[in-house]
Amino acid sequence: MLRFAQSPTGDMHINDLRIAILNYLVAQQRGERFTVRIDDTDKASVIEGKDTEIMQILEKFALKHASVFHQSEHLHMHQTLAIKLLEEGKAFVCTCTGEQEPYSGRCENVDKSEHSKLKESGTPFVIRLKKPAQDIVIHDVIQDDSTATPDEVDAFVILRTNGTPTEVFASACDDMLSGITMIIDKEEDLKYASKVEHIKTQLGYSEETSYAHVPMMTDSPSLKVLFEEGYLPDAIINYLLLLTSPDAPQEIFTLPEAIAWFNLENISNSDVAFDIDKLRSINAEHLRRMDDKLLSTLFGFADADIGKLAKLYLEEVSTINELKVKIEAIFTSKNFEGAWADQMRTMETLIQDAPMFHDYHTFEAYLLKETGLTGQDFFKALRLLLTGAEHGPELSTIYPLIKPYILEIAS
Repeated sequence: MLRFAQSPTGDMHINDLRIAILNYLVAQQRGERFTVRIDDTDKASVIEGKDTEIMQILEKFALKHASVFHQSEHLHMHQTLAIKLLEEGKAFVCTCTGEQEPYSGRCENVDKSEHSKLKESGTPFVIRLKKPAQDIVIHDVIQDDSTATPDEVDAFVILRTNGTPTEVFASACDDMLSGITMIIDKEEDLKYASKVEHIKTQLGYSEETSYAHVPMMTDSPSLKVLFEEGYLPDAIINYLLLLTSPDAPQEIFTLPEAIAWFNLENISNSDVAFDIDKLRSINAEHLRRMDDKLLSTLFGFADADIGKLAKLYLEEVSTINELKVKIEAIFTSKNFEGAWADQMRTMETLIQDAPMFHDYHTFEAYLLKETGLTGQDFFKALRLLLTGAEHGPELSTIYPLIKPYILEIAS
């Protein structure tokens, strides 16, 4: 089983999304379950509603999970396992001021019977796991093998003064209890892997866990900003996987297609820079590949021709928001001011009274004859009347797609 664990303490970052995608993808490849865990043990830092937001984002990217749970639901199990370690002499109570690391060693040999006395007296204490007796080696699919000495692992806190587990202890316990077989996480979390392994070993867990710690993306924008600007989830997934695995057999693909060829072991162990221009290019291509009618629904229509119309503008724009500006300019009441205002009013009147012309050139010829206009007085004014912009695709390609709406548009 693979899992995506996220704390509801702030906005989900695009690096977090990439980790979720990779865990989901590898779970699909291995035919294993993919589960979601909300790491909410630090209640003071939890922001209300962020857990729901995390799940909405995963749903938006179609990362379907087999189960989801809040870590706080397992508080009793975390506490029970911490007490078990204490009773077995593998952990000890500590009354040292604060919960500092590295640990001074002052309380390590205090008899475990002191636990009850401290509880009765109300003296604040934590529970620490004793440092390991030997080095801990972490084998990582992406990073080089790493070794942590006993002093580097240290005697660390597993249960805080308020009785809640530390993040590393709760995570290790939940991974063990859930049967997680592989942990794919950010490179910055590699430093916790030795502690996780130490916890599992002391709890008697013998099942092997594979690790893959993914380098960071630098210069990456906010995920919320990408949503607000109108990037497609499929395009974001496409770009993140392309950035992660540059040996992809093609540049444009969907997540289901990537399942066939993606190889976690081919990921570079170096940081990569986020390139917004590359994402824009990929987003435009995914918009081109959308069903025309479905694309039109993004602009309030259910008309394949409006989808085709939007695609004409993908030579100059790349996001849904940018396309929306182009489409709205066509269907918004025109501004009859400026250099070509009189010419536009003349054409508006003619169009409102004219028959429907199925062919653009016939439509153009009719207006040329009836208005007597030539050059920019005609062509610039007509473009502004039909599109609300001075530049854009050829009117001959636009007209067949908008002619059913011509009376609404030319007003």
